[in-house]
Amino acid sequence: MNFQRFAAVAATLACSASLAAEPVTPPWGKEENLGQKMLMEATSVCTDDKGHYMVLAPKEDDSGSVLYYGDGKTFVEVPPPGRYASAGSFLEPRFFNKDANPNFRGMDYRVISNIDLDKKDNSCALRCGERKIPFTLMDGAQAAELLRKASYQPSPQKYVPYVLLRDTKGNYYFVDRGFHPSEQKSYRVFIGQRGSLKQQKMTNVVADSEGEIFSTKKGDLRLVLDKNKPSMWIENAKKQHELREVPVQENLPLIYNDLGVYEGVKLGTPCDDQ
Repeated sequence: MNFQRFAAVAATLACSASLAAEPVTPPWGKEENLGQKMLMEATSVCTDDKGHYMVLAPKEDDSGSVLYYGDGKTFVEVPPPGRYASAGSFLEPRFFNKDANPNFRGMDYRVISNIDLDKKDNSCALRCGERKIPFTLMDGAQAAELLRKASYQPSPQKYVPYVLLRDTKGNYYFVDRGFHPSEQKSYRVFIGQRGSLKQQKMTNVVADSEGEIFSTKKGDLRLVLDKNKPSMWIENAKKQHELREVPVQENLPLIYNDLGVYEGVKLGTPCDDQ
């Protein structure tokens, strides 16, 4: 448990709760000026001819690109995986690419998937982990007409992993929190063996200079900041189990594929339907 993680939690706890995530406006807006019209012309749309569409658009400030995925009528925004990620890349921990770089500028590319777009060759493909799925690059006029009629929404992802711990008997203690900034003080606690973790009923959350305590009806999950002290699971204020922290970023495939917490949950990425 590090100070940066505690500071992030303390900051979100100090903020007042806001309403749901704001609606998304695509870079081309309503094509009301030349700049927006140029952005529409520079946007690419790929389809698998099965009702799935990927949209890659340049940002208005020329700082990168925006990726959307949807059924042609409704598109959701696919968040970029990091500052140095290439255009069309996205975090996809359910698909693992063992041959990718595990640490490129601090990013594990083994859990990054992407759109492979080549306008010169008029080709488009989706890569989910090691699997590559062919798509078709749509004609510009046809793509623009599709985009004008569609609606755009934020990512449907509701939760992201926050901390993972394990006891000596193989029981996992997993905490996640809200995905969107306005929901980051919404926590959930799951406990159990791999593949069968059960959500616990939360009763309270405490964060202070010593760490965090997630209280549930079954007991308290106590996370500490001091690396020399173990995190604890405490039942009935007496029975205590020392817990070992399992690094989240290094175990995303385990979290998304093996714990059972996110089984069947769509993340709003192009790999949802693969």
